[in-house]
Amino acid sequence: MQGKCKLRGKFLLTGVLAVSLAGCAAAPSVEIGRPVVRVDPTRQSSISGVGVESNDINAVADKMVRSMLTVPVIARAKNPPTVALLPVKNNTRFAINQSLFLKLMKAKLNSKARGRIYFLAREQILAIQQERKLKRRGKTDFDASKTRKAVAGADYFLTGSMDGLSTAGRRGVSDYILYTFKLIDTESSIEVWEDLYQIKKQGLDDVIYR
Repeated sequence: MQGKCKLRGKFLLTGVLAVSLAGCAAAPSVEIGRPVVRVDPTRQSSISGVGVESNDINAVADKMVRSMLTVPVIARAKNPPTVALLPVKNNTRFAINQSLFLKLMKAKLNSKARGRIYFLAREQILAIQQERKLKRRGKTDFDASKTRKAVAGADYFLTGSMDGLSTAGRRGVSDYILYTFKLIDTESSIEVWEDLYQIKKQGLDDVIYR
């Protein structure tokens, strides 16, 4: 009797293992998602909404760079003017990294201006001041002919703003955004240049911007 019980136990265990293995074999494969696709940042992507996107930023920056390089205080300057960046104001309903505009415009201007304009590295001013102290204390070597009493001042400030107007209804939403950028003379406060770019989009607004 005891032998029959052991035999039945073995058959039962074998059956359980067989069912378990069959269940594993029949389990559906896990969906891992679509592969990442490289997209041109200057063109509208397939995942887009009514907000500010990379193609908008590039379009705005391209127009502002072309316009700014034709302003007389730059195009006809005997000496390359110096420019400092001021923050861009975001008055739209979208969460936007405002520094993207100025950084992109600065990089495009430096690439196309070819020495006709200089930007001041104000964001590194503390490191610059520390290096100047080390040089003057003899802690580091430097070219004495390049010594200045103070760091360079800005001839102009480059700044801008984004202002928006939004409407919503049962058919979706519509967003109008006005981009304006200007150069301000730091001595006279005169705005020597200003230009604008307008974008209006409408849709279901089914995209989340971060």
